[in-house]
Amino acid sequence: MNIKKEYAFEEKNQLPLFSQIKVDHIVSSVRQSIAENKKLMTCLLDNDKAFTWQNLIQPLDEADDLLSKLWSPITHMNAVVSEPKLRKAHDDCLPLFSEYGTYVGQHEGLYQAYLSISKSMTFKDLKLEQQQVIQNALRDFTLAGIALSEEKKIRYGEIKKQLSQLTSQFSNNVMDATLAWSKLVTDVKQLQGLPESALQGAQQAAKEKGVQGYLFTLDIPSYLPVITYAKNRELRHELYKAFTTRASDQGPNAGEFDNTEIINSILSLRHELALLLDFKTYSAYSLATKMAETPEQVVDFLTELAKKSRVQGVSERDAVMELARENDNIEHLEAWDIGYYAELLKQQRYQISDEMVRPYFPENKVLSGLFEVVKRLFSISIKEQFEFDSWHKDVRFFHIYNAQEQHIGSFYLDLYAREFKRGGAWMNDCRVRRRQCDATLQLPVAYLTCNFNKPVGNNPALFTHNEVITLFHEFGHGLHHMLTKIESASVSGINGVPWDAVELPSQFLENWCWEPKALALISGHVETGEPLPKHLLDKMLQAKNFNSALMMLRQLELSLFDFAIHSQDSNNNPDFVMQILADVRSRIAVFTTPAFNRFQHGFSHIFAGGYAAGYYSYKWAEVLSADAFSRFEKEGIFNTSTGHDFLEAILEKGGSVSPMQLFKNFMGREPSINALLRHSGIA
Repeated sequence: MNIKKEYAFEEKNQLPLFSQIKVDHIVSSVRQSIAENKKLMTCLLDNDKAFTWQNLIQPLDEADDLLSKLWSPITHMNAVVSEPKLRKAHDDCLPLFSEYGTYVGQHEGLYQAYLSISKSMTFKDLKLEQQQVIQNALRDFTLAGIALSEEKKIRYGEIKKQLSQLTSQFSNNVMDATLAWSKLVTDVKQLQGLPESALQGAQQAAKEKGVQGYLFTLDIPSYLPVITYAKNRELRHELYKAFTTRASDQGPNAGEFDNTEIINSILSLRHELALLLDFKTYSAYSLATKMAETPEQVVDFLTELAKKSRVQGVSERDAVMELARENDNIEHLEAWDIGYYAELLKQQRYQISDEMVRPYFPENKVLSGLFEVVKRLFSISIKEQFEFDSWHKDVRFFHIYNAQEQHIGSFYLDLYAREFKRGGAWMNDCRVRRRQCDATLQLPVAYLTCNFNKPVGNNPALFTHNEVITLFHEFGHGLHHMLTKIESASVSGINGVPWDAVELPSQFLENWCWEPKALALISGHVETGEPLPKHLLDKMLQAKNFNSALMMLRQLELSLFDFAIHSQDSNNNPDFVMQILADVRSRIAVFTTPAFNRFQHGFSHIFAGGYAAGYYSYKWAEVLSADAFSRFEKEGIFNTSTGHDFLEAILEKGGSVSPMQLFKNFMGREPSINALLRHSGIA
């Protein structure tokens, strides 16, 4: 294998050399690497001895890991520093990966080799994680159509290739539509109500574009303050419409980056794929690799949560509407009014806002506090590194060490929003923990990505409390990836973890953002260093569950919509998606959505990410995370023994054991929904 000839990485620790990646070489490097992997597979299968872990699975795993390390920095850069040549090279590789995945998944010889290992006398002597790898692989062969006729296998491959291209195009359209719109305001009187941080950010954005005034974009740190604080109702309306019509047939850029036909094609192809594999619907196909067992179980779970939330949600809605009437004689509350009047009501009730506490969450204090929290919980230490190659000057890099001061993992941290960076927040793997063929241990490396406001002038970045929660959430994913002790790549870290359980560690870590003892560590006034005062903390805690039922209903609306559109055939009905969405809203939503709203055209989680027929996972896993945290509530939020138990039972095991079994190992019982409802303040 000579993949390293085309692969830019630092020899000592195999970290990518992002600055040395040549876009012109990407496609040829990927094509060469895939060809070498196929050649290796042929050689390994041409074996007259019995197949074993050592003579088949391990060398194939090594080859795929090299391919992953080639591709990982490319796909990551396409998400965070996208530019036309890189995007084209990235998208040109997608059919190559799709074809390779189909080739492997439908390779009869490879399937028979795995099957023979599973039936061999030595199977029981393998480590449990290795047995799980083989069982997962046999399941995945079935899901890749190993049993299909040749004609259907070809069609399966065509569908997978089309889906990879369509989902990438969906994501590209969302990014392009986001970049295409901006609003320059030159009269500061139009911006009454906006906090100083938002005004400074908008001024800096204008300055960077060489214009005078205040520049607003559809990036969340720019959009959210306007929709939450701006007194100017028309300004709120303008930004809301631009944001909720991105990449659609509506709004200021109507039709220019329209995802309508892409959505319809994706749904049609997914349904065809499910039928091809003898599943009734794509949602049923999706559950083949998840904790939930049937579509009915998922729908019942979501519906039950909605029933428990709706009465309180109506009450919360009515309170917001009443305030709008009292304050501004608004009889009909529009969608672009909800955030504004909800924030006013929150401030009226609790005398607290995100902007009041923002000065207490400067970037470095939040990070040092986060690192101290996980040190106390899991006996790990985190140290920043200053000599590393990167894709952008704002990126930071850290090593993680265990209690014995051994280096066990690393992560890149990319916190700020910028142009040509995909919106949202996520964790992805740069490399995975695994035992290599030469017996050395490859350590895990993660990408942690957010889209927060960057520093203005010489001042540090200041986070809202919601942004602190987001950072903790993504770091929880990162810990799941980096603290694993599993040495088989496909079940190491987050790999092999059912999608509806993968949010457990991330949502679990969010809980510390509300604990007084933890807040004392992660807060410190940007000027004085003073921790968050008790009177502000008390108000934050009082306001924690403000409008929690409304937020719960919104998440349930998204989850039920996602599951519904993947649970039936659209029959080429162009209005299918809108009809399903209208039906779900009629049962779940308590506010009326304007007819022009096309939020689904930017719903990247399900149309460009891994959450198709799986967005319910956030609520499903939140049951697990809230229940798991209840043990810390009883035994102490920094109880080292409890923290060690969570580390050992959940974080270290990766996907090597079923998540239900891992949960029961930690809690001693099956999960209960009660902790989630209690945490959400829903009776």
